[in-house]
Amino acid sequence: MTRRLRLGMVGGGQGAFIGAVHRIAARLDDCFELVAGALSSDPARAQASAEAIGLERSYADWREMARVERARDDGIDAVAIVTPNHLHAPIAHAFLDAGIHVICDKPLAVSVEEGEALAKHARVARRVFALTHTYSGYPLVRHARQIVEAGEIGDVRIVQVEYAQDWLATPVERDGANRQAGWRTDPALAGPAGCLGDIGTHAYQLAAFVSGLAPSAVSADVHTFVAGRRVDDHVHAMLRYPGGARGMLWASQVASGAENALRLRVFGTKAAIAFDQEQPNELWFTPQGGAAQRLTRGRVPGAEALHATRVPAGHPEGYLEAFAQLYRDAALQIRAYDAGLEPPPESRLLTTVDDGVDGLRFIAAVLASSAADGAWQPLLQPHR
Repeated sequence: MTRRLRLGMVGGGQGAFIGAVHRIAARLDDCFELVAGALSSDPARAQASAEAIGLERSYADWREMARVERARDDGIDAVAIVTPNHLHAPIAHAFLDAGIHVICDKPLAVSVEEGEALAKHARVARRVFALTHTYSGYPLVRHARQIVEAGEIGDVRIVQVEYAQDWLATPVERDGANRQAGWRTDPALAGPAGCLGDIGTHAYQLAAFVSGLAPSAVSADVHTFVAGRRVDDHVHAMLRYPGGARGMLWASQVASGAENALRLRVFGTKAAIAFDQEQPNELWFTPQGGAAQRLTRGRVPGAEALHATRVPAGHPEGYLEAFAQLYRDAALQIRAYDAGLEPPPESRLLTTVDDGVDGLRFIAAVLASSAADGAWQPLLQPHR
């Protein structure tokens, strides 16, 4: 019987939305068992958070956690980092130094330089470094990618992606009650990008993941609608791709009435595909001049979608299952690395530290373009 991998967590204490999501995702497929955590920077809150979920090994400091877990015979195999953005890099470096695999929330870091240093460290340490770009875990997103790779839509001409929310349409960060809004709008904690880093990177990654294309240049307008807010809350960007394709990306957290509206359309010379994150169990395929076809999760034959499917057709799967898929793929890779083997092919779509570096380069180019009144800025092509 294969044992569950031992997981630690940094951040994600009481009142933190994403920590609970990571914990559910990690145990959904019985790949991980949470055994240790430094769940808060406040020792009393860290202990209370650990007691609330029945976690016995609670640490007051993540540095101590890395040192102690490295020395234990039953120390953690991997750590989940679910802190505000400014701590991602120092925490990841500490656990990589301890020989521990890393599963990190996005964005990867707060600068390109930090991200590149993390990517180099992960390669030298030969540790798995997974980045939780959740939406790449949906079965039909993976099927969409397979459709594009197989040439079924022809040559890609147009990529349109948008991610709209409304939860920051008012200055909710000012009353101190919404901790998520507080740190996500604080550049000292979130980094220089607000909406751009929080959801714009999700849109960028989804477009690249499905289309197989990375833009070579960007022209952008980054804006703050809420008076007094210190980071952006709205972004428009035009994208140019090598080979002539064109794209547009819109991300906003002040779009009144929008819930979690992440939508992607890719238009090729033969057909188009469309995905709506709020309806994740369907994918639309429309051939040039033909009728739209509704493809449903559990009914598509592609291997990539089947690997990410848990229940029969007609039983909806959603956000938590997509998140769990990243943990499942990370577990496959961790077991392979620890056995001295190559990662299994079915785990190849796991988003990694390199995807995080690409996202940071996108952030930097968008901010530079906006500061130059929309002037086109070059984007380095991904290097793997």
